[in-house]
Amino acid sequence: MSPSSVFDRLSALADPTRCRLLLLLAEHELSVSEVCAVVQLPQSTVSRHLKVLADEGWVVSRADGPSRHYRMSAGIDESGRALWAAVSGSLTDSLPAAADALRVRGVLAARVRRSREFFSTAAGEWDAVRADLFGSAADVALLGLLDDRWTVGDLGCGTGALTGQLAPYVERVVAVDASTQMLAAAKDRLADVANVDLREGDLQALPIADSDLDAAVLFLVLHYVADPAVALAEAARALRPGGRLLVVDMTPHDRADYRERMGHVWLGFAPAQLADWLAEAGLTAVRCVDLPVDPRVAGPPLFAATARRTEASATALHDTTEGTPLS
Repeated sequence: MSPSSVFDRLSALADPTRCRLLLLLAEHELSVSEVCAVVQLPQSTVSRHLKVLADEGWVVSRADGPSRHYRMSAGIDESGRALWAAVSGSLTDSLPAAADALRVRGVLAARVRRSREFFSTAAGEWDAVRADLFGSAADVALLGLLDDRWTVGDLGCGTGALTGQLAPYVERVVAVDASTQMLAAAKDRLADVANVDLREGDLQALPIADSDLDAAVLFLVLHYVADPAVALAEAARALRPGGRLLVVDMTPHDRADYRERMGHVWLGFAPAQLADWLAEAGLTAVRCVDLPVDPRVAGPPLFAATARRTEASATALHDTTEGTPLS
């Protein structure tokens, strides 16, 4: 610290009010109006003192809508921290500081109270408010729970929508689809995503080596597969021991027109049948959960099933060299 900056900093701390403000802002981030409520001074006075502290690098601020919030700067150098330690030590037991500490608790409690008052009146409308403000995009952030070292298989990736959502959270996504047209669309969608490996292949004969995946997803695709049991066994083969499989699909329904209009082979799946197929594939810890029904959508209800590959998986059903079913 140069001599001039020492004197500037001493000058900034020479005023008792500025020291009170800094003592507060060392512990809490507060808006100007909240600081005024705590120290019981006019806004013009508080703003003037905050400007001096900001000019000398003691505090920083951020915009929050029409307000500004202030806090003590984390970038104060060692000599500045030593100076503040010497000054603040004589302030903490003073009567003004004790009164400020009591009032700031009330200010912080008012924040909590405002939040609780909103939720006490908006509980019945909260889902609609959340959807209106954020849609479903925020839910994708839950993918952040995935391990960033994983290789994940998006089996039946279609145009790559889910692949693109998975990619930022994991090391690599192996995306497989049997449709050349779908993969072309996925390639366009994911042109700027470096950690995606697009592969053309049948879900009943995956172009993936044994134990290459940490997790695999069959998202709204199993109802297109001729033999779901074989596809699930193939997914199990591609998983490492301990790897996880997630299947999202439709519960049983009577929409027979889906066969003609969209090429569905299966009209949903019963949990018991799916559990049997997963067990035959050498997968354990099977769970099947009905997903909440969105009243705005026209399709059948969905379920999510999860399972884990054991050490002794069902690879005996398949040629592990080529990854295709044995004849």
